[in-house]
Amino acid sequence: MTDTLHFRLRLTSLPFLLATERRGEKAEEAEVEETLKRIEAHKGVIGTIVVNAEGIPIRTTLDNSTTVQYAGLLRHLTMKARSTVRDIDPQNDLTFLRIRSKKHEILVAPENDFLLIVIQNPCE
Repeated sequence: MTDTLHFRLRLTSLPFLLATERRGEKAEEAEVEETLKRIEAHKGVIGTIVVNAEGIPIRTTLDNSTTVQYAGLLRHLTMKARSTVRDIDPQNDLTFLRIRSKKHEILVAPENDFLLIVIQNPCE
């Protein structure tokens, strides 16, 4: 639980940083890289993927076929989960999605313009 909280706290500035990266500002781009490297350095992290609003991976540490598979399926699942949360309470919204299986734990931080996906080994 502490690792997830720590992970979530590190993501608080990521939406702003990714938005400023699109404007091509070098200082903010370096901060994005630093934030992603900190996430990737956590024990057990297998890979990270950043997906834009159209579902296209814009940054990844995984191979192409794995990235495309995770990006497409998790974008669809996140949209369904967000819709379900809003159906239950229209004033509410999905802020974080955590999926744990026997082999992996998948953390998804949805924002308006992107999804941040982190795949990690739950045993480590």
